[in-house]
Amino acid sequence: MADPKGFLKEGREVARRRPVEERVKDWDEVYPGGIGRALLPIITTQASRCMDCGIPFCHQGCPLGNIIPEWNDLVWRDDWEGAIERLHATNNFPEFTGRLCPAPCETACVLGINQDPVTIKNIEVSIIDKAWESGFVRPQPPEWLSGRTVAVIGSGPAGLAAAQQLTRAGHTVAVYERADALGGLLRYGIPEFKMEKKHLDRRLEQMRREGTVFRAGVAVGTDITGDQLKERYDAIVLAMGSTVPRDLPVPGRELKGIHQAMEFLPQANRAALGQPLAPDQVPISATDKHVVIIGGGDTGADCLGTSIRQGAASITQLEIMPQPTEDRPAGQPWPTYPMIYRVSSAHEEGAQLDVQSRVYAVSTKEFLGDEDGNVRALKLVEVSFQDGRLVEQEGTERELMADLVLFAMGFVGPEQPGLVEQLGVELDPRGNVARDASFATSVPGVYVAGDAGRGQSLIVWAIAEGRSAAAAVDAYLTGSTALPAPIRPTDRPLMV
Repeated sequence: MADPKGFLKEGREVARRRPVEERVKDWDEVYPGGIGRALLPIITTQASRCMDCGIPFCHQGCPLGNIIPEWNDLVWRDDWEGAIERLHATNNFPEFTGRLCPAPCETACVLGINQDPVTIKNIEVSIIDKAWESGFVRPQPPEWLSGRTVAVIGSGPAGLAAAQQLTRAGHTVAVYERADALGGLLRYGIPEFKMEKKHLDRRLEQMRREGTVFRAGVAVGTDITGDQLKERYDAIVLAMGSTVPRDLPVPGRELKGIHQAMEFLPQANRAALGQPLAPDQVPISATDKHVVIIGGGDTGADCLGTSIRQGAASITQLEIMPQPTEDRPAGQPWPTYPMIYRVSSAHEEGAQLDVQSRVYAVSTKEFLGDEDGNVRALKLVEVSFQDGRLVEQEGTERELMADLVLFAMGFVGPEQPGLVEQLGVELDPRGNVARDASFATSVPGVYVAGDAGRGQSLIVWAIAEGRSAAAAVDAYLTGSTALPAPIRPTDRPLMV
């Protein structure tokens, strides 16, 4: 363990963000010099708070099974190379999870029973950022090639994790991505102020040097068919995510100015990176508009931070659920992941600049338009849940002005026309690709990992599933495997 008395002597401290008035004027990460550098002055002290808890429940809270107490101890001892070795043993991309994961490990931290938990996520990202700066992250090409080939469809975290594991196992791996650049939602869905794309690019370069082949701008199912994939490759891993957005089919949905978040965010990311839009794309901008975001999750917060940086006149974020409490609800005790009131960096910005409001327990009944067919307002009604049913409250209808409406209500499954239909894989009752305990689909040699099989979930689950699916594919191709398999499809997090 680290300092035996660390948790008694030191309190929880997190990295300080740049001043709001400074950071909203650019697209850089909200931490000065990046979060890893911002953490270095305090991170050794924070690592010392990791206690000798006997049974580290943080292991169970993390789908990857990260060996958290060990690398906390190594950071406290200033052994950064040892720390990244332990971290990489379970997590291919800690620079992604350290920035984007909601840290279920921290809500499962034993110290969190009666104190503030260890800043596990901050320690994780400081380890990998320090490792990159120190040259501890190197390509790991295989010592021999198996002669077997694998196609990975999708270059998000699940696909990249599966590809890296299989490449290191000696297989020839090609990753297909339909977008013009690699990374999936990491590239165009996550705003630059949450994760600068340089972190993604240097990891992709490492994978190229290891031998992974990347083919961007290829629409699998159109440019290459499912039958052609099966003829060309010995195994296929479906990791194309859950990309069908949840819609809101109420009167007025056809009005102009109503968009899905994944129509809005990729355009903003391209603009932040200095890239032009595709010729057939109609620009979507929040500049000088009254923006309404429907959905209170991470995607909604990404839309909020982006709208602030584009200069929206006002931003209202709607949530159908009631406002959570700031403390753990009685029905969500430690070590579960509690549904509590959280404030992201974007919410902090909106509140300080007085351009944002969060409205809970409301439902949209109708979109109202002007004479030109543009949305001008939403008709809202307050709601409550009674016996598990959503009930509208009489006399609470009102209008909310809106020039731009963004849906951030999640996703309902992978796209079925195209590759999924061509391969003939079975679907589960929720519309995801069905798989067995080894991540195999109903079609021999075809496996599925991440949101395409699990449904919309966390980045840490995507990486864990990519690693586990890779182990299953390796065993299918060679008869055995030495690759780790952290989870099974039936595993569930410590959440309610």
